[in-house]
Amino acid sequence: METEMDTAELGEKIVKVLKGIYDPEIPVDIYELGLVYDVMVNTDQEVKILMTLTSPNCPVAESLPKEVEEKIAKIEGIKSAEVEITFDPPWSKDLMSEEAKLELGML
Repeated sequence: METEMDTAELGEKIVKVLKGIYDPEIPVDIYELGLVYDVMVNTDQEVKILMTLTSPNCPVAESLPKEVEEKIAKIEGIKSAEVEITFDPPWSKDLMSEEAKLELGML
């Protein structure tokens, strides 16, 4: 049971870090933008993040996933971090949180 709590705690820390990473073209963090599809933490504290980009031609297609991996890997207790990029389903504005839409004046 203790491992589950540790995993949940790590999940919260990961989300906090993700909310500190911003898309350079849009002044909203990648989590609220809906770019993060899934965060998986196994019992060995290995993290896999499934995310997308606003478009396949995104100018930060190479640097953003590396930035996410590096920042997540620095969290105390994380053994490794891997980011997988997918375009299925493709990103759309519908994936944005209400907070992000409000920030961008879309509500």
